[in-house]
Amino acid sequence: MKLKNVLIVVKDIERSRQFYHDLFGLDLILDNDGNMILTEGLVLQDEKIWKEFLGREIIPRNNGAELYFEETDIEGFVQKLENYYPEVQYVNRLMTHSWGQKVVRFYDPDGNLIEVGTPM
Repeated sequence: MKLKNVLIVVKDIERSRQFYHDLFGLDLILDNDGNMILTEGLVLQDEKIWKEFLGREIIPRNNGAELYFEETDIEGFVQKLENYYPEVQYVNRLMTHSWGQKVVRFYDPDGNLIEVGTPM
């Protein structure tokens, strides 16, 4: 068995597709009417479909999980983030951990937590 994909719930699937393309270069592999599979195994699912499956409300910014990306030019990434999405909500701006890794954490437009860090 292997992990195939990671699915996140989004309110505006096209806006989210554009967000993940702009910042991370993820491209659309399959658009299946409310489900989009992007490169690197990320799946976007329309919130209406997810609510129907679960029968529960979605809780944005619940901080229960994060998508983690690595970037060698972290300062360049932060500049791109601020240029493309100046309204982004940060959890922490660019910082350096005690072990030397630089990271930034922020929410995507739907409250999914993202961390971008330098490779270890």
